[in-house]
Amino acid sequence: MKIAYVLNTYPQPSQSFIRREIQALERRGVEVLRLPMRPTQQILVDPGDLAEAARCHYVLHAGGVALLGAFLRILLFSPGRAVRGFMLAQRLARASGAWGRSLIYLLEAAYVARLVRKMGCEHMHAHFGTNPAAVAMLTEALGGPGYSFTTHGPEEFDSPKQLSLGLKVARSRMAVAISSFGRSQLCRWAPFQAWPRVKVVHCGVEPRHFPTSQPLPEGALRVVAIGRFVEQKGQMILIQALADALRDVPDLHLTLVGDGEMRPDLEAAIASLGLRANVTLTGWLSEAGVRDALAGSHALVMPSFAEGLPMVVMEAMAAGRPVLATYVAGTPELVLQDQTGWLVPAGDSPALAEALVRLAAVPRDKLKLMGEQARERVLERHDIDREAEKLAGYFHDCIAQGAG
Repeated sequence: MKIAYVLNTYPQPSQSFIRREIQALERRGVEVLRLPMRPTQQILVDPGDLAEAARCHYVLHAGGVALLGAFLRILLFSPGRAVRGFMLAQRLARASGAWGRSLIYLLEAAYVARLVRKMGCEHMHAHFGTNPAAVAMLTEALGGPGYSFTTHGPEEFDSPKQLSLGLKVARSRMAVAISSFGRSQLCRWAPFQAWPRVKVVHCGVEPRHFPTSQPLPEGALRVVAIGRFVEQKGQMILIQALADALRDVPDLHLTLVGDGEMRPDLEAAIASLGLRANVTLTGWLSEAGVRDALAGSHALVMPSFAEGLPMVVMEAMAAGRPVLATYVAGTPELVLQDQTGWLVPAGDSPALAEALVRLAAVPRDKLKLMGEQARERVLERHDIDREAEKLAGYFHDCIAQGAG
């Protein structure tokens, strides 16, 4: 079985879950052709990301002439397909208002259609219901194989009509959500007849990277937050909550792992609130660096305003760390109150500050027990090899559906 993975910008530091999924499929004998549209502009530091980049066929590297030529060949030899693809691109454009962008997707799809036929791919799978799913859908219309796609959220669920999310589900052979919450959101926009094709396949962790629970560090409470520095991740409200919590827990320390457009704002807030001694910013870390950051903490804090189901929550739990998170999207499916962590309302700085103070008072033996319960839960639900086996089975069904 050979599958083409259609992606936008890959690999990226925040998308290690895609790499893990692809590699787990390959361990099962599935051939995977990596077809991202473009490389990231971020500096890659993880050896795994660097190795993945070397295996990618970047569509836009072919150049505009090659993409236009691929479409003109379809127009010449299969005019009906070219017209159907063009009409479908216009339908996407009417929904999004992005006429030029939809035409670019059509040209990308023409090039992808030629490449997947040449490489003998039996099916296409896109990650994210945004432009990768659009390119995969247009590729099928131009004569490529059938497609499926995985939605993660929150971007897809913020603009389902503009993204033609229901149309993408309806035309797909399968739509994947990473949580039950995500599946419910796809079913909101998909026709009822398509609901049986909407599956849940979790993002996964590799148990071999977390062979045992890491012992808790000695000393004052240390928490870590990991993610892109963007509004939806809630780091700014965490800084505000930390300033309040320090009145009761003056030796509390926060490590912020990640980077992004909000870094200058976060640095200014840390300085203005006098928190430089209590906050460490590390920048992006390799996967091994993330595991070290988790090992040096007592708990993960995930103050997000909007999410899918964060990988860092899974990684923290696999490392034996309880999680303080917000009631958003699929997070409560993993973080169980007072069992594997704690949940607070999103956007509520006083509640988050109070939770940090309570966390500081939790006896270490209870933290250890909660960490063990967290580890047991995540390894039961998010083992990447088990999820890849499930996904490979669904791919077989998709291919059989096309053959029938």
